[in-house]
Amino acid sequence: MTRNAITGCILGIAIGDALGLPYEGVSTQRAPKLLGPPDRYRFFFRRGMISDDTEHTCMVAQSLIEANGDVDRFARLFASRLRWWILALPAGVGKATARAGIKLWLGATPATSGVFSAGNGPAMRAAIFGAAIDDVPQMLEFVRVSSRVTHSDPKAEFGAIAVAFAARHSRVHKQVDANLWLSDVVNAVGDDASELTNLLHRSVDSVSAGESTKSFADSLGLSKGITGYTYHTVPVVIHAWLSHSEDFLQAVTAIIECGGDADTTAAIMGGIVGAGVGEAGIPSNWINRIWEYPRSIAWMRSLGESLAVVDLVKDPSVEGSITRSTTRAPRINPIAVLFRNLLFLLIVLFHGFRRLAPPY
Repeated sequence: MTRNAITGCILGIAIGDALGLPYEGVSTQRAPKLLGPPDRYRFFFRRGMISDDTEHTCMVAQSLIEANGDVDRFARLFASRLRWWILALPAGVGKATARAGIKLWLGATPATSGVFSAGNGPAMRAAIFGAAIDDVPQMLEFVRVSSRVTHSDPKAEFGAIAVAFAARHSRVHKQVDANLWLSDVVNAVGDDASELTNLLHRSVDSVSAGESTKSFADSLGLSKGITGYTYHTVPVVIHAWLSHSEDFLQAVTAIIECGGDADTTAAIMGGIVGAGVGEAGIPSNWINRIWEYPRSIAWMRSLGESLAVVDLVKDPSVEGSITRSTTRAPRINPIAVLFRNLLFLLIVLFHGFRRLAPPY
C-alpha cells in the first residue's frame, strides 16, 4: 500500500503540476478563451512538463532515502540539493526559495536559511511525507524541518502540515473522514494556527453544504485566482480534495479552474489524491504524455520504488529483527538538467508572449 501511495503521490504531483502550468497567472475569465479546459496538456505540443513543485518533491524523496530516518541528515541533504538546484537556473522559482538558496550558498545552515514568508514552498513538497511516513510524530518532524529550510514563517509550516495530513489520510483511509482529518491537523498545529484551522473548518462546512470549490474560493475573495499565500491555497485545495477524494481528474480540474497559482495548487492536489488512488487512479494518457528528462516518468517511478523500501526493512536472517535500508537515491545528470532548464525557459517565454495576444 505504501509503495502505491508513494508512486501515486509523486506522479500525481507531476501530472497536476504539468496540467496547471500553462494556466498559472491567467485569470479565470480569460483561461477558457486562451487555453480551453484543463483536460489535456497545453504547454508544449500537447505534452506536459514539470516545474519547481515536482522538482522539490523529488529532492525531498531523494533526501528521505539517503537520510535513513535521521532528521538532521535529511535537512543537510535537502539543503545541499536545493543549493545545486538554484545553481541550475530553474525558471519560475519563488522569491523566498531563491533567497533561501542564496543564503545557503553564503554559508547559512539549514536551520537559519529560511526567510520570513508564508508562501506555498513548504506545502508544495509536503504531500510526500504523508504518503511515505506512518509514524505521525516523525512525519511532523520532517515536515517542520523541510519547511524551515526555505520559509521561517510558522504559517508556511502550518499549511504544509495540513497537506501532509491530507496525503496521509488519503493513503490510510478508504473513505475520507473530513472531521477526523481536521482533528488531526488541529491537534498538531495547536492554537497558534487558529486562523488556518478556522479556514479549514469553513472548507469542511462548505463541502458538506454541497458548495463547489470555485464558489468556495470566491467566498474567500479569490475570484481572480488563488494566490501564492499558503492560507489561500491550502483551504481551497482541501475543499477540492474533500469534494473529489477518489476522482483524480475531477479534483485536479476543479482546482485549476480556480485560477491563480494553478501549477502549485494542482500539484498539491495531485499529491494528496494520488497518495490515495495510486498510479492506477491517475489517467494513463496524462501519465504517458509527460515530456521530461532527466526527471522522466520512469525515473520518478524508480524514485518511488526506492523510497518505498527505505523506511523499515526486516532482516530475513534474524527472526523479528528490523534494519534500516541502505538504498541509494536515484541520481540525475546535472548537465542534462541545465539543457532541460534552458529549453523549459524558452517555452515559458513563448507562453508569456502568447498571453499578450488575443483573445482577452
